[in-house]
Amino acid sequence: MTFDEAVKAGRVRVEEALALFDSLPAVDVGFMRGTWQGREFQTGHPLDGLLASTGWYGKQFIDAESVHPLLFYTEDRKAVFPVDPRKWPAPELAGPVAPHRALVGTDQFKARLRMLEFRGRLSATMVYDDRPILDVFRKVDRDTLLGLMDARDMPPYFFVLRREAERPQTP
Repeated sequence: MTFDEAVKAGRVRVEEALALFDSLPAVDVGFMRGTWQGREFQTGHPLDGLLASTGWYGKQFIDAESVHPLLFYTEDRKAVFPVDPRKWPAPELAGPVAPHRALVGTDQFKARLRMLEFRGRLSATMVYDDRPILDVFRKVDRDTLLGLMDARDMPPYFFVLRREAERPQTP
């Protein structure tokens, strides 16, 4: 199954997603720079639907030491803001995250990028500062990644990231 076929299907089995992930080339840390818009890649995971229903935007990679792992839309959806993964998800914060910005927002970077081996391949991996979670990335094309969230005692959770187009600098 190709990436396009999987996306068109709307939902694939975990085994199919893993086979697709394993077939894709690794990426290095430098490739990750930029702001990436995310969307879910559904496999029947217990978290399927959570990110879409809460206003998740994506991730931002400034350099290997400076990563915003969770970006969410503001209430008017005209901008995004970084969220502290220690504060969200939280059972008391149901629904969209934007109304809770004062509680969950942060200006601090909350993850780093490292080259780690996963499923037999060395690839760029986002390491959360305060959560036992790794997000491993594989390249679909120059502007698209398939991500796999690896957390203890949980099946793999898949997502897609698309690189934002570079915006011209304003004077």
